[in-house]
Amino acid sequence: MASPSTDRPLLPEAPAIHEVRLAVRAWLGAHPADAVTVALSGGADSAALTAAAVAETDAVHAVVVDHRLQSGSEVVAARAAEFARARGCATVTVVGVDVTGGGGIEAAARAARYRALDENRDDRPVLLGHTLDDQAETVLLGLGRGSGLRSIRGMAPFDPPWGRPLLGVRRDTTRRACDELGYRPYEDPHNADDRFTRVRLRREVLPLLEDVLGGGVAEALARTAGQLQDDGHALDVWARDLLATARREDDLLDTDALAAAPPDVDILVNNAGIQVVRPVEDSRRSATQSPPIVADRSHRDTERDDAAGGRRPGSGVARTGPGRGRAGAADGDEVGGVASAWHACRGVRRPGEGPGDRQLKVGKDPRCTRTT
Repeated sequence: MASPSTDRPLLPEAPAIHEVRLAVRAWLGAHPADAVTVALSGGADSAALTAAAVAETDAVHAVVVDHRLQSGSEVVAARAAEFARARGCATVTVVGVDVTGGGGIEAAARAARYRALDENRDDRPVLLGHTLDDQAETVLLGLGRGSGLRSIRGMAPFDPPWGRPLLGVRRDTTRRACDELGYRPYEDPHNADDRFTRVRLRREVLPLLEDVLGGGVAEALARTAGQLQDDGHALDVWARDLLATARREDDLLDTDALAAAPPDVDILVNNAGIQVVRPVEDSRRSATQSPPIVADRSHRDTERDDAAGGRRPGSGVARTGPGRGRAGAADGDEVGGVASAWHACRGVRRPGEGPGDRQLKVGKDPRCTRTT
């Protein structure tokens, strides 16, 4: 349901909401938009973000996603919608979703939430309330799991259509901002449930690190993420250029060109557009005659990230899968993704093959198996 808003009230002249407002202003300066969609849960982060966004852009359209996981969730959603109207959002939309699917309740809820936001954003960027603390937790989770560059570089300030203006703002600042606004934010009981790894990380691990290392750990982790995002962007660009060079007119890839690249680049090529990869000679046979050989990853419990999380190639057969969508990685919930990398015939040839025979087929061949 959508409804018009009331006139915009002035924000209080107070330090916390002013800091949030400056963060939103800086984000809009880097990514101009006359209108934005804000994901509003009713919690402190998204509430402070909504109030600041209304003050800084022409039109804010709030989307409240009701996951319907708890009794009374519709009341929480209605209260969040009321806050959005009171703050002057142009429209307020409440969307109920069904949380289903594998990967645990967090992953399923995240998928349902992003799907609802995408379906209701009307081609506008969507602002998410992830803070510096969320960024630090994401980086620490990635480090603990050995998930590679894409995980430890954390969440990007803008990964279209998802924008995160508050990655430099602490969580306690958004809480103080809500106090200054006279708003009591919703406290999700899941955020205090120690069954979730991120909750224990937030309540136990990070405070211990702050104590042992003398403070500044969250800021250091977030700063590291920002530095690695620059490095990761450079590798992504290099990988795209490499893929363009290796791709032939007949939609084959010249793996000699890929093999000549540094490991950190060839392993990222999958994220530049390879969907299915297998040796050419196998692609001409039926799956029953010659099923694609896939590297066994059953021993790994860290299928959390793409590209850099994969093993270096050891077989003469390629395998790949689609890199995970950035929406999933973009969330402040647990990192959940697909470990994927092209394992081409790097330095390995089958009997009778010459250099020109080492080519990979790219495309959605129904006989190929996508590894995820």
